[in-house]
Amino acid sequence: MISTVSARVSRDVAPKDIRASFEFFPPKSPEADAALWATIRRIEPLDPAFVSVTYGAGGTTRERTLDTVTRLSRETTLKPAAHFTCVGASKSDIDSTLDAFVAAGVRHIVALRGDPQGGIGTNYEPHPDGYAQTSDLVAAIRAKGDIEVSVSAYPEKHPESATFDSDLDALKAKIDAGATRAITQFFFNNDVYFRYLDKVRAKGITIPIVPGILPVENFSQTAQFAAKAGASIPAWFARRFDGLEQDRETRRLVAAAVAAEQVFDLLDQGVADFHFYTMNRADLAYAIAHLLGLRPTSLSRAA
Repeated sequence: MISTVSARVSRDVAPKDIRASFEFFPPKSPEADAALWATIRRIEPLDPAFVSVTYGAGGTTRERTLDTVTRLSRETTLKPAAHFTCVGASKSDIDSTLDAFVAAGVRHIVALRGDPQGGIGTNYEPHPDGYAQTSDLVAAIRAKGDIEVSVSAYPEKHPESATFDSDLDALKAKIDAGATRAITQFFFNNDVYFRYLDKVRAKGITIPIVPGILPVENFSQTAQFAAKAGASIPAWFARRFDGLEQDRETRRLVAAAVAAEQVFDLLDQGVADFHFYTMNRADLAYAIAHLLGLRPTSLSRAA
């Protein structure tokens, strides 16, 4: 079962106080584009705090990310946030891309260093004319004007950080540069999140630390990704998916139940902000948002 930190006092959070955001990635094909926009149209009536669109390593999805956030801005009532990294890009390239995002109506950037160009597990090499770290990128974005900046946080430490203290120092540097929200890497044990939150607050960091929630549709793929990202998978969690490799329908039901259990435990302990990694599929995230009490509030713009 989901474990909790016993020292914390549970309290109810009213549905009106719950803020949810959703993450998408830019499509690679016409079929994927159609699926993404079906997901977006499903999510839109929930009036989320924002929706974010990812940005490939080294800017590999730059145009697709830009196209997606531009369409979100023009054709929906949603508030788009564009992910942005500094891997493999010069300062001038980054500046021009930021200008393009702003021209598209984006006023919220999720600033990330980005994975090494050689892939997770290889050494990160800054561009010789670029920004060395995320805090430098955050400062550059904030220099553009009134742009909100969110950053990443790692409840189990970034896999490249030598120590937890150095990881927290990196988070504080991003906040000192102008970030106003942190979104966590996914986690499956809520104690991990609350212990991390205690360490963050002890460091004098007061911005919201929004839990990133990953409804697990494919356990084996998630386990592989978690191993690379430094996210642990509790034994009880793995047991929930035992024997379901070839049973997609049951796996989806279990995934919804497990994710709902996790968010309700967080909710009971006073958490009101949630960021859902949708994997461009609406059903699981929508169902969990519904269980949290979120309901359609308006009709979306005509496509």
